Amino acid sequence: MSWQKQLKGDSVSWLLESKTPEVRYLALRDLMERPKADSELRAARKAAHKKGPIATILDEMDEAGYWVRPGPGYNPKYRSTVWAVILLAQLGASVEEDKRIARACAYLLDHALTDGGPFTASGAPSGTADCLQGNLAWALLELGCDDPRLETAFDWMARSVTGEGVASSKDREASLRYYAGKCGPTFACGSNNKLPCAWGGAKVMLALGKWPKGRRTPVVERAIQHGVDFLFSVDPAEAAYPSGFSSKPSGNWWKFGFPVFYVTDLLQVVEALTALGYDKDARLSRALALIREKQDGDGRWALDYDYAGKTWVDFGAKKQPNKWVTLRALRVLKAVGAG
Repeated sequence: MSWQKQLKGDSVSWLLESKTPEVRYLALRDLMERPKADSELRAARKAAHKKGPIATILDEMDEAGYWVRPGPGYNPKYRSTVWAVILLAQLGASVEEDKRIARACAYLLDHALTDGGPFTASGAPSGTADCLQGNLAWALLELGCDDPRLETAFDWMARSVTGEGVASSKDREASLRYYAGKCGPTFACGSNNKLPCAWGGAKVMLALGKWPKGRRTPVVERAIQHGVDFLFSVDPAEAAYPSGFSSKPSGNWWKFGFPVFYVTDLLQVVEALTALGYDKDARLSRALALIREKQDGDGRWALDYDYAGKTWVDFGAKKQPNKWVTLRALRVLKAVGAG
């Protein structure tokens, strides 16, 4: 059974409507698989950059390449540089379409990437976290950034997963070490009571899946396997990953949202695993069933989690059918085919 036949209605045509060119562009690219040179795809990409959310966010950018205030760009949430860049990537923005995006990527690398490869929220290496590292590494690639400094960022990220060549947080003389926040291998995080954090893990694995296979070093390959083993250490549908300060998983795992920042949902875990080639893995069966069950009678998915009023653009009413969430769900169903 094809992925389209798993839908209860024709949501693809809904996503292709011209009144939302930013969604139309990504639907043409990711669901219809139009080639890059396709005239309709190129026109849709241009329209997506000229009006709508991408244009709104870029118009708020300082000429130097940052949002709100200079520096590493983590604060204020969720309008500063870090969040603007992550959001632009999720919207399909591209350095090929607007030179301001390349400027923003360069600014972020200049101010948020520290020596040794960690991205930082504070300006110091100690301000790193898996969710930040994975989000920014993925976003820069998605935007089309090809800066050689990304090699260092991905090498650090891989080593931070496996622990190879990374010293204890107590070894303050080491050039590469863990910190109070990013405190150990396998996505250990101070914000999760020093236990592995699956939210951060999903972001890191999404980024590693985006890293070209020809550029994957042995340590990157080992980090991928390490992360896959962790994400499959429980049934993803149950999300019973370590919850450092709670007796049960966060309810946000089952709230599909847009945009997706450091909070992670079940859909993103499946996105990461399918991008890494686990689209036919039987261990995803219950998660995929849950995803399919969340569609309505028209084959559309609702917005369960959002950042309304907190970032530059709102993306629809909660609990209502949402094109962005539907696009995320359809990408996964297409990747797995018949599931």
